[in-house]
Amino acid sequence: MIDLDAYVKGVLDGKRAIVARAITLVESTRPQHRVLAQQLLTELLPHSGRARRIGVSGVPGVGKSTFIDAFGTMLTALGHRVAVLAVDPSSSRTGGSILGDKTRMERLSVDPAAFIRPSPTAGTLGGVAKATRESIVVMEAAGYDVVLVETVGVGQSETAVANMVDSFLLLTLARTGDQLQGIKKGVLELADVLAVNKADGPHERDARAAARELAGALRLMHGKDAAWTPPVLHCSGRESIGLDGVWDRLEQHRTLLDSTGRLAAKRRDQQVDWTWTMVRDELLGRLHADPAVRALAPTLEQQVRNGELTATLAAEGILAAFGAASSDRPSGTDAQHADASEPRGATSPDS
Repeated sequence: MIDLDAYVKGVLDGKRAIVARAITLVESTRPQHRVLAQQLLTELLPHSGRARRIGVSGVPGVGKSTFIDAFGTMLTALGHRVAVLAVDPSSSRTGGSILGDKTRMERLSVDPAAFIRPSPTAGTLGGVAKATRESIVVMEAAGYDVVLVETVGVGQSETAVANMVDSFLLLTLARTGDQLQGIKKGVLELADVLAVNKADGPHERDARAAARELAGALRLMHGKDAAWTPPVLHCSGRESIGLDGVWDRLEQHRTLLDSTGRLAAKRRDQQVDWTWTMVRDELLGRLHADPAVRALAPTLEQQVRNGELTATLAAEGILAAFGAASSDRPSGTDAQHADASEPRGATSPDS
């Protein structure tokens, strides 16, 4: 049984075991757990919002986990409490995931002032775990004042993470020739701070050159009148070089947002974005589970494959079937009120 009051108290007291169970609850897709999770988040929400939320992404092989391990360890040494939401690669077909990030963060994983939560993505948009935003609320309520969200680094994951953090850190590598190789323009536009990683030993000179080239490209992209032109630094996660400079620039960016009122506005906009993301996900889930749609979809899909029907007409047919079936069901609001009237206790998501 879940004692919701005990969960709230345990999270606010920073008890690691309760924090882990609370995140498991908000990750659960069982209807009863979803209702309880929203009740829990409602209680925790007033205690959240004070942390620095930082997204971390990078090109393949850039060493994100090694960087986060060193960066987070530096922050805990400065007195911060650091939460890491490491979003793992996951198979959209099997729902499996590779929970390896925690094992690659050897120092941070045993640091009492840090909490690492690798979450399976289960094929959600951009590789971001569906409950990542709710997990941020839990971690902040538990007293973690720096939340790092590591992206998978594929597809639209960077955009999804950028819509839930205050500052976005992009890690890259020194490369011969075109230093922008491997960095999509859209991702570059999201970055608030860039850092050329692995700038140690014989690679340091190349890293400095790459930083200069990237800085020049960003000046052209943002223009002279931009309130913030993303700085380009060089660092080494393996050798813990230049990490303090990265932190200083992230703090400068957050201070700018806060002093101009843009931080509060940005977070409000993110809440609205979150609302519509949940609407889209819920509608898509209901559509796929609808009996009328499940009965009709195979026929329409085959007609599209055979060239007998356009994709547009097939989509209209599926939506028409879903709409007709939906009109015969009770409203979701009535069902939600019925669920919410249940007592503050239910089976644990771990059971």
